[in-house]
Amino acid sequence: MKNKVIAVVGATASGKTAYAVELAKQIDGEIISADSRLVYKGFDIGTAKPSVEERQGISHYMIDIVEPDVNYSAGLYAKEAKKYINDILSRGKAPIIAGGTGLYFNILLNNYDLPEIEPNWELRKSLNKLSYDELEQMLFCLDKDVFVEKNDKKKAIRYIEILKSTGKPLKEARGINEVEYDVEWIGLNFPREVLYERINRRVDLMMEMGLVEETKGLLEKYGRIPNIVDTIGYREIIMALDGVMTLDEAVDKLKQNTRNYAKRQLTWFRKNENIKWNCYPERKKK
Repeated sequence: MKNKVIAVVGATASGKTAYAVELAKQIDGEIISADSRLVYKGFDIGTAKPSVEERQGISHYMIDIVEPDVNYSAGLYAKEAKKYINDILSRGKAPIIAGGTGLYFNILLNNYDLPEIEPNWELRKSLNKLSYDELEQMLFCLDKDVFVEKNDKKKAIRYIEILKSTGKPLKEARGINEVEYDVEWIGLNFPREVLYERINRRVDLMMEMGLVEETKGLLEKYGRIPNIVDTIGYREIIMALDGVMTLDEAVDKLKQNTRNYAKRQLTWFRKNENIKWNCYPERKKK
């Protein structure tokens, strides 16, 4: 029998953290984050990183593990996260994977195999000169089923590199190995208008908590590195700091971009037929 793992997925602001914490209390679990931005130190307010208080004494892993100037890959994430899964299981506890980065879930739990493609530096240099929209169009022409977070040029370039190198759709280039775990998939969602209101309130709270000051501090410490300027939250505030738009306009843009991102997340997760959506009320330990 395969070891049991629980996956809690959903769009941003859908309550994954709170749900996972309450679930962990009931089934003696520990939480492994599956969020491509929570791995970075200092990305706190802008990523809605759960505070110590919000974690309520439940152990969380794969949070604050690298500096923002590190290009942290999905493959490395899966390698490290599996160590935590096996450690949690070895102590008789339940691993709960919670987050919104679909690629992390696919590689970790669906066991997608990343192709070993060496970096093509000349190709990367030429692609980096293109806008995100141009890269997105190129990606669509190469493989219409590829999903990339808005303005994530680094990931778009890497996918183009893999597609051009292998000559295969990304799904075929990756391949799928035998799944290692018995995964119970739980999806959280709200009616669209409710989810959008939750997103809007979250952005307002981020501003109250000091998102502008956090953004300034990150820029001062690391400069305008891709992981900052391409991340929703910091990107919009930078536009205000540069005078491209007013702060109020930047806040509205942040809300809009976050809503659009939530739609893309849900599109990704709805492809997984194993997800049981809105499994309320809270689970009870057997």
